[in-house]
Amino acid sequence: MFSILTERKVREMRTADQVLSIIHERGKRGLPLERVYRLLFNPALYLKAYGKIYRNNGALTPGSTEETVDGMSMSKIAAIIEALRYERYHWTPVRRIYIEKRHSKKKRPLGLPSWSNKLLQEVMRLILSAYYEPQFSPSSHGFRPGRGCHTALSEIYHTWIGTKWMVEGDIAQCFDALDHSVLLSILSENIHDGRFLRLIEGLLKAGYLEEWRYHATYSGSPQGGILSPLLANIYLDKLDKFVETTLAPAYTRGERRRVNPPYGALQRRALDLRKTGKREEAETLRHQMQCLPSLDPTDPGYRRMRYLRYADDWLSAT
Repeated sequence: MFSILTERKVREMRTADQVLSIIHERGKRGLPLERVYRLLFNPALYLKAYGKIYRNNGALTPGSTEETVDGMSMSKIAAIIEALRYERYHWTPVRRIYIEKRHSKKKRPLGLPSWSNKLLQEVMRLILSAYYEPQFSPSSHGFRPGRGCHTALSEIYHTWIGTKWMVEGDIAQCFDALDHSVLLSILSENIHDGRFLRLIEGLLKAGYLEEWRYHATYSGSPQGGILSPLLANIYLDKLDKFVETTLAPAYTRGERRRVNPPYGALQRRALDLRKTGKREEAETLRHQMQCLPSLDPTDPGYRRMRYLRYADDWLSAT
């Protein structure tokens, strides 16, 4: 009995950073997560989550209830944990509104969760992000810490040298079209905790209120939900890995591009001129060489496929 109480006390004394560090290490090593649900009983994770979202613009925006960050307290955290402990926590439907897309007159749906839902989602996001982040593809740049549009552009600028053709794609209605069963199956590969998976399933199926009329959700994850971008990345990581391990190797050919024929011809002529003492003419040819690529960009014996993704937009090149 003493050892059990001691173990429980030590576990409860762990800070949020300690818990997330352990999860991150398991993610790096590719080890599965077990008994994740009980981590939701740690108040320190809720305080860390609160510190990350209380300043957000939507913190004072009510969802389907009047609850906002103004009602935040330790007793509210305790109430959430108590409901989770006995598996009595129920996700409330999000309140759906429509906002205009940037640079477009079209509108997209936005789901507004209640404050308690936001807080719990952020706790779950911290846990899942700590685990999955070290496993995500380096080709993925959207909704990830330390990554964004600039890192995607930097990768293209520094590593996509010699590419001639690019194909850009957009996964239509990505957040709305996520298959719940597929997503839960992907999560279950590494998360061996039925209670935690059921909690995510409940979130996905919580539905939404549009003009205060309830609608069930049979697919997708609500845009505006704190956990939705991460769930989409977990889902689409399968696409990233498929491209990197199957498509890209199939399109790879050759070890190195051959010398560009016009460049090689000028190089040989310049060398001959130098040998005969005609340095000025050789220097003229050298300047002409600088205007040409040294390697053949159209070499049929060399081919590489490039790929990156930013959220639901992807770019491939060869």
